[in-house]
Amino acid sequence: MNRITVPMDEPKPSCNSTLSTASHLTRTELLKRRFQNLKRLSKCYRDLYWQLMEQVKTLYRHYLYHYALNPFRHFHFPTCSFLGCNLKPMPFTSFCHFHILSDSNQKLYKPCNYLIKGAEAGPITCGKPILRSIIPALCTVHSHKAQKHLARALKRNSRNVSSTTNIAPKFHTLVSEYVKHIQARRKEQLENKSKTVFKDRMMTA
Repeated sequence: MNRITVPMDEPKPSCNSTLSTASHLTRTELLKRRFQNLKRLSKCYRDLYWQLMEQVKTLYRHYLYHYALNPFRHFHFPTCSFLGCNLKPMPFTSFCHFHILSDSNQKLYKPCNYLIKGAEAGPITCGKPILRSIIPALCTVHSHKAQKHLARALKRNSRNVSSTTNIAPKFHTLVSEYVKHIQARRKEQLENKSKTVFKDRMMTA
C-alpha cells in the first residue's frame, strides 16, 4: 500500500502570528495558539481520511476487476444439519427453525397438533414447530382456523362470540361444541372412506 502524506498547512500571516514564536504567553494567548494548532491538525486528519477512502475504492475496483469474486465466498458459513437444507441454523443449535424439532436436545419447541387428515397409519398433523408455552398447541395459521370453526359452531348454537351484550358461554359449552365439530369431521372422513371402498369393490366386481 502506498504511503499517504498530507502536508501541514503553513499558518497564515496575521496580527497574532508572533504567538507561534513567542516564548512567554499569557493564558489567553496560549489557549488561542492551541486552538489554532487544533484546527490545523483536525483539517489534516480530515484530508487523510478522505484520501484513504479514495484509495480503498481504487483497491476494491482493482480486486473486482482481477478476481470478479465475492470476498465473502471464501468463508464457510454453517448451514442446517437437516439433509438437503441450506438455511442458517438457529443460535446454540445446528438446525434451522423449520427443522428445530430434529434436535433431540432442544426443550423450547413442540409440533403443532392440528389434525390435517386421518390415515390408516395414524392421524396426520401439521407438525410445524411452535413454542412449548403456546396453549392450545397450534401454529398461527391453524389457530385462526380453529377459532373460525369454533365461531361457526357457536353461531349454530345461537351464540355470538363477538357480541358484548350476550353472556359469554361457559367452558363446558365450548368444549362440547368443539367435540361435536371434531366428531362431525371424523364422521365425514369415514363416510368418504366407505364410499371409496364401495366404488373399488364395484369396479373389481
